[in-house]
Amino acid sequence: MLRKRHDLRTIAYLVITVGLFFYQWRYDGLFNPWLYPLTLFLSLSTAIISHNQNHVSMWRSRPLNLLTNYVIGIFYGHPAIGWVPTHNLNHHKLNNRDGDLSICPRWFKGNHLLSLLIYPTITSLAQTKAIREYISGLRTRNRRLYWEAVSEYVVFFGLMAVAFLVDWKKALFLLLIPQQVALFTIQSINFFQHVECDKTSEWNHSRNFTGPLVNALLFNNGFHTVHHEKPGVHWSELPNLHAQHAPKIGLECIEPSWPRWFARIYLVRPFRRLRPA
Repeated sequence: MLRKRHDLRTIAYLVITVGLFFYQWRYDGLFNPWLYPLTLFLSLSTAIISHNQNHVSMWRSRPLNLLTNYVIGIFYGHPAIGWVPTHNLNHHKLNNRDGDLSICPRWFKGNHLLSLLIYPTITSLAQTKAIREYISGLRTRNRRLYWEAVSEYVVFFGLMAVAFLVDWKKALFLLLIPQQVALFTIQSINFFQHVECDKTSEWNHSRNFTGPLVNALLFNNGFHTVHHEKPGVHWSELPNLHAQHAPKIGLECIEPSWPRWFARIYLVRPFRRLRPA
């Protein structure tokens, strides 16, 4: 019933995420500190799975997709339906131009660490109204989707409430903190992929991180230009699609290493600007 066999990897990530959560919950102590970095990483990977699921759903079965959304939501930190009005229907249409709820940078004109640090929180707050209005509108436009969306929120907040009632310390460290890390990081990734790019350009509107490791771990999320060009393409097809269109993309929008780009932009460049001419 899977649309693409490559999503066996997605299922494996989700199974490991759920299994690690229950292991940590039963761990004799607050959590296993050696495995906690993996908990945080898997929450981020679940955020990316949530993004992918809203572009190309994993299953041919609607109930299975909804069940998958329930699992995704509790580890990502927000019901998956929230991507539709803020990302699918807004960001992909406006692509960092005026009116984009994910536009960057915010408050500051420049790209620096402070601009990056405030972006995720401000952007999440800016998107809240659009999510609320979209779900409210579904009540008259699509009753079935409306109740599915409502069920995602009921399951999400219901499970969170139960977790905190059973053991608030475990819930804090195994759910809430990883969720916030995932939400902050996924917004930051959007910032990295668009800041200082040419939003008016056909091919240079997004930055691509083409390193094999980051793309192997995070479902080819680094190939961002072609994702915008063809958002309905499955994540497994993005490397080949990027290779086809890479000659059209400026070299300034293709970065082979995210860590080196981050260090150059946020740790080295500010000091270069301080040096006397």
